[in-house]
Amino acid sequence: MSVKPKIYVAGHRGMVGSAIVRALQAQGQDNIVRRTHAELDLTDQAAVRAFMQIERPDQVYLAAARVGGIHANNTYPADFIYDNLMIEANVIHEAFKAGVKQLLLLGSSCIYPKLAPQPMTESALLTGTLEPTNEPYAIAKIAGIKLCESYNRQYNASHGVDYRSVMPTNLYGPGDNYHPENSHVIPAMLRRFHEARENNAPSVAIWGTGTPRREFLYVDDMASASVHVMNLDRATYGLHTSPMQSHLNVGCGDDITIAALAQAVSDVVGYRGEIVYDTSKPDGTPRKLMDSTRLTSLGWRPNVSLTDGLRLAYDDFVRHAYVGAKAN
Repeated sequence: MSVKPKIYVAGHRGMVGSAIVRALQAQGQDNIVRRTHAELDLTDQAAVRAFMQIERPDQVYLAAARVGGIHANNTYPADFIYDNLMIEANVIHEAFKAGVKQLLLLGSSCIYPKLAPQPMTESALLTGTLEPTNEPYAIAKIAGIKLCESYNRQYNASHGVDYRSVMPTNLYGPGDNYHPENSHVIPAMLRRFHEARENNAPSVAIWGTGTPRREFLYVDDMASASVHVMNLDRATYGLHTSPMQSHLNVGCGDDITIAALAQAVSDVVGYRGEIVYDTSKPDGTPRKLMDSTRLTSLGWRPNVSLTDGLRLAYDDFVRHAYVGAKAN
């Protein structure tokens, strides 16, 4: 009988981390280590060192991060780059020092240049200028990828280190952040259209022109991809990556305009008013579509369509988030 690995999920209360816990539990994994931010501040190197030395997990999913939408990235750039750099450096280094062989870093599609050819392949990394509104966050995530690669290059042969990275497209789903200013586009729209319907508002304003195109992936699909990548054998993973380009994109392969997304959210929520566009607000990157053929060639596929995912996300918002969201 094989012994189940001890798995640490950093950020288990977040949208992605909680989905990874669900995915692991669905596979029968029950030796999952969790710590809240109050119990373990991942920006505190000494605290992370003590935790890793005591727990000594077999696998680490690094899903903890400081995240937010355009407004949050623009308002708190120092916080975004510092906190994310510290979290990655501390968790990756102290995991190595504690003998952790397997680690998976979760990044973001914002690592790619603003005007990268579409769809974006893994080889687009570091080929151009980043989108200014989220550059600090993107720089931190790029550093995380390179940390994983550098530890692999230096310590794979001597210590068996195998640290991997996955770059998801825009994620949404249960456990999302519905803050009126600091949330991403889908949770922001769900809240805005819901409140407009509740208040019989004649219109809802959407930032920008509505023309940018975005790709969205339901968070439980991201979790299944993360577990899939973590458990790939080394030879297979190595055949589809290279030592200095080891990350894998995770997306559904389709994108949608912000205007079409707004209409889809409006339909799911049941809002019947007008949708208007505030063109004084930034659009961000014109298009962000991931090329995920490397990952799909390794046997993973998404299961949840955007329409179904929006329904599930809205149901979660109404049942779990809206009472808390109203207090923000």
